[in-house]
Amino acid sequence: MQLATWNVNSLNVRLPQVLEWLAANPVDVLALQETKLTDDKFPADAFAQIGYNAQWFGQKTYNGVALLTKAALPVSDVVKNIPGFTDDLARVITATVADEKLGMIRVVGAYFPNGQEPGSEKFDYKMNWLKGLRDWLKVELQTHPNLVIMGDYNITFDDLDVWDPVALEGTIHCTEEERYQLRALIALGLNDAHRLFPHPPKTFSWWDYRNMAFRKKQGLRIDHILVSHALKEQVSACEIDITPRKNERPSDHAPVVVTLN
Repeated sequence: MQLATWNVNSLNVRLPQVLEWLAANPVDVLALQETKLTDDKFPADAFAQIGYNAQWFGQKTYNGVALLTKAALPVSDVVKNIPGFTDDLARVITATVADEKLGMIRVVGAYFPNGQEPGSEKFDYKMNWLKGLRDWLKVELQTHPNLVIMGDYNITFDDLDVWDPVALEGTIHCTEEERYQLRALIALGLNDAHRLFPHPPKTFSWWDYRNMAFRKKQGLRIDHILVSHALKEQVSACEIDITPRKNERPSDHAPVVVTLN
């Protein structure tokens, strides 16, 4: 079973690229972030034509998340946003996916807040949101031991995820406050699938559109797939596919794919 996450930075713009990527990489589950579409505009028919069901949760201009699943996979218990945390923004979508071999897997697709900069109101919102997510996941893991949470976390784990750790020390995505929250998620009983395997230096998932950052390999690894302890032994690969970042009018993020056996 393969699950993937991709911040497409406008599904309206990137739909042809997503369809093309799925044709070449027919993953079982794809979590999308920053769809930037109201629910009535979501292109469910386009995905149905290539064999995918969709669950989505959107808003105009900003945010927006979706889960695409192969039509043969039963999906149930869909939840939008974080239960118990009041939020008007479309950031989280969760569903249980039934796999023939692995059984019931709770899949969380999330677009974590950016946070703007340390000390800002948006940073405070990010910290509160992360606590709300952690409190909910703690309970969710007790009910669903087979759990995957994937998406754009807008946080690096450590300096290995940063192209220039010295220049970016203490800046957004790289603050100790954010990394503490990420470690706190791990402490619930989760594992960074990427770090279960060796990868070359400067393996990133996001590159700024400016200053030819992609060409210069000036990126960050902020798109993550965390798997619960119960699934850790089933993880056989985790890769970042940078091919779509070479497209014309690409998303600034690349898909991340985990394989479970």
